[in-house]
Amino acid sequence: MQQNLQIGPLRTRIYIDGYNLYYGCLRNTPYKWLDIVALFERCILPSVLLRCELGDALISSLSSAPSIKYFTAKIVERVARGSDSVSSQARYHTALRKLYTDNVQIIEGYFSVSKTIVKTVDDNYPNRAPRECHEMLVWKIEEKQSDVNISLEAYHDSLSGSIDQVVFVTNDTDIAPALKMIREHSRVKVGLVIPTTDHERVPNTELANLAHWVRTHITKDELASSQLPRVILGRKPTVKPESWYARPDLLHKILALAIPVKGDKGRAFKWMGQPNPYLDNRCPIDLVETEEGAQQVIDYITLWLGTRASEIELQPD
Repeated sequence: MQQNLQIGPLRTRIYIDGYNLYYGCLRNTPYKWLDIVALFERCILPSVLLRCELGDALISSLSSAPSIKYFTAKIVERVARGSDSVSSQARYHTALRKLYTDNVQIIEGYFSVSKTIVKTVDDNYPNRAPRECHEMLVWKIEEKQSDVNISLEAYHDSLSGSIDQVVFVTNDTDIAPALKMIREHSRVKVGLVIPTTDHERVPNTELANLAHWVRTHITKDELASSQLPRVILGRKPTVKPESWYARPDLLHKILALAIPVKGDKGRAFKWMGQPNPYLDNRCPIDLVETEEGAQQVIDYITLWLGTRASEIELQPD
């Protein structure tokens, strides 16, 4: 079934493999508190150049209700790497739902944790056939259903007539059959964004060949400029986890000094987010990302604590 694209901006829906994005771009970075709507609306889509059959440039705009479908699975506590991994992930999902009630739909699969027998590779005989190798009992941890969910949702949406372009954020070849069917049964454009910041993940050839365009990476500057507000208001505010900052250890040192001065953590964070004339008009929260910058903030607060307030003051609220 072939559909006609509407005249005007391409109504675009984004399909994000959450774990592909996390491990490709966000793990071990201070950018986990990512505003995925801002990232695509302000950075990714404006960078894509598409032309129609007549050669005219096509503009891409996010579709409505929802603009982004985000596929993930809740972390299982007994296999989580960090003590706050489960709560931090839940907090992030809550932040997205609060800020983008209609624009972001979170679709969850699940984690499977089971024991299984695997064949081990002998360091002395690395080319030995698997049938000749020793066996070992190991834990097998797998995310289930996300690839299937992405494929079904994108194919269904492509045939619905509500969108003109699908954009996949993944490098997983398991969704290749869905891309092939979208190309064969609709006129919807297919985009592919590889979730990597350093080009280490080369676009999968099969996926790239099925896409109308490929974005080979997401820059760190784009991630840095697309962050959610620290606090998402609501009946109960949702706050960015402190472990998701660049240097939580340095952040805690600064907070320990600033909270007694400002009165509480909220006011301390507010002060840290404001340009400070005594720190070359830089925000203390940005300086805390490095040892040198954090020391500047510590020296400043220490100086203030030892000096009369009339001589030098912390930035007012």
